[in-house]
Amino acid sequence: MWNEINNNEDLNSFLNKHHSFHDSCIKELKYTSGSYVNEDLSMYPINDKRILRIVIQRQFKDPTVIELEFIGLKFLKMFPNDENYTSEILDVTMIWKDDCIFWCDSGGLSEVDLESYKGTTICASKVRWRDADEYIGQDEVYTGKAK
Repeated sequence: MWNEINNNEDLNSFLNKHHSFHDSCIKELKYTSGSYVNEDLSMYPINDKRILRIVIQRQFKDPTVIELEFIGLKFLKMFPNDENYTSEILDVTMIWKDDCIFWCDSGGLSEVDLESYKGTTICASKVRWRDADEYIGQDEVYTGKAK
């Protein structure tokens, strides 16, 4: 079941329930634009979906895995660490600004910090989440099956 985050009360409740993502990691993500090319090579070139789904795994129970769905994606800035550095998330920032929700992989950021932040940042029109403990482990979730 998907849970909507519609206001600051929902947002604060979500962050409190999940300990602001302390001791978690981004496992994988999937972006769906809405654009595609048909078999006859005609194109539907409209980004009318712009949905980003992210699987986050945590070292906590209830839930251990959370799936986030960012709808109406405005942008994703991703700066993954290389194999010589650790990639766990210690805290996140989520902020409503200009009718958008921002998610950053570091805590304690303010609206002023959003543009200059050098970590992973997501901006979308809406966000929802669900418990997804069935996605625990290293197996890929978003495998996609070709026709």
